Amino acid sequence: MPRLPVSFLLACAAAIAVCSAGSRPVVASPAVAAHAPPSAHHPSASPKLEELMAKPEAAAGPSAASGLLESLRAAAPEMDPGVLALALEARSCALNSGTAAGSRLAVIDYSLPSTQKRMWVFDVEQPGLLYAEHVAHGQGSGENMSKRFSNVDGSHQTSLGLFRTAETYVGGNGYSLRMDGLEPGVNDNARDRLIVIHGAPYVNPEQAQRQGRLGRSYGCPALRPQVAREVIDTIKNDQLVFAYYPDDPWLKGSRYFGCGGRTAGQILADARKEAVSSDAVASAGNGSRVAAATL
Repeated sequence: MPRLPVSFLLACAAAIAVCSAGSRPVVASPAVAAHAPPSAHHPSASPKLEELMAKPEAAAGPSAASGLLESLRAAAPEMDPGVLALALEARSCALNSGTAAGSRLAVIDYSLPSTQKRMWVFDVEQPGLLYAEHVAHGQGSGENMSKRFSNVDGSHQTSLGLFRTAETYVGGNGYSLRMDGLEPGVNDNARDRLIVIHGAPYVNPEQAQRQGRLGRSYGCPALRPQVAREVIDTIKNDQLVFAYYPDDPWLKGSRYFGCGGRTAGQILADARKEAVSSDAVASAGNGSRVAAATL
């Protein structure tokens, strides 16, 4: 039998190897597997980088917003958690729409009486409470409780909604802070109406306890003179102020609620329910520790 050339034998061996490789899986080395891109059709495939870049909020997820709410609620436990959640939602919607907003957020809850502290100023980047203060409402809005709100000049009523702070000036009420209302038909006449933050001697908590209410403004959220300049300097220049009252038309119509997929009513209810649940867990834990200590 004639001997076959060595080159022919090598060619046959290579062909057999190629055919065999097509019939069994190829296992990559660990180093190669670590850098191999996941299959786009595999259920455990990671999201593409461009998808995360297109939706940066998706990387953080709802847990980030929930964590911020929890941190600020812990800093201001006396505050309605639903109102705080709405304020954070409004800020998030404003940022998503391209509105400039700094690291400070002032929240006013006009559903509370003027005899109570109802304005809170938060740092949202390094979460914490900066101020908790009394604040006046307009003469046309009510006595101790504010009940009427307006965007109309001459009404002497307070306006609701989201505002962006602007420049300071010195006027008839001293050092003052201009604001621009961001909600058409709700508060966008604020600058023309001279709705500003300023100090006023009639914002006197001790006097309010004696007469049953704070003094009232022409619609401005006026503060105690002792803290007005500090607060103004803290929230001036593109910070946000959120003024709340349970006004159904505003809550249902504002463009600053719902960008996260929930209505204002759902945001309020969810935050209040979560707060009750968290407080119950904390109370149970404290009770257990007290019981253990007495054994």
